[in-house]
Amino acid sequence: MGESLTLITGRTREQGIGMHKGKTSPDYRRATERAEMNADDMARLKIEEGGTVRLRTAGGEVELPAEKGTLPPGLVFVPLGAPANLLVEAETLGTGMPSFKGVDVTVEPV
Repeated sequence: MGESLTLITGRTREQGIGMHKGKTSPDYRRATERAEMNADDMARLKIEEGGTVRLRTAGGEVELPAEKGTLPPGLVFVPLGAPANLLVEAETLGTGMPSFKGVDVTVEPV
């Protein structure tokens, strides 16, 4: 059934470089189609480096390759791009901007 963690999104150097090459470029896709996780979280959830992980939020669901990162336990990072956009709810709570940080996400290996 997966485990509930917290999703954060943001820009990365690789994502920015890929964006300049075009959002349909292989570099951009490679930079944005990944989920970075804490190594202990990955071990506990039996997710292998490079293995596919399903991320599910109230906004949507995606499957991405998992990467070990330097994040604190309990966080999942997805670079800004199409996959992150699928996970973020459209509701802005009157701010005009959806929440790209602190989103509840269920994580499970595929």
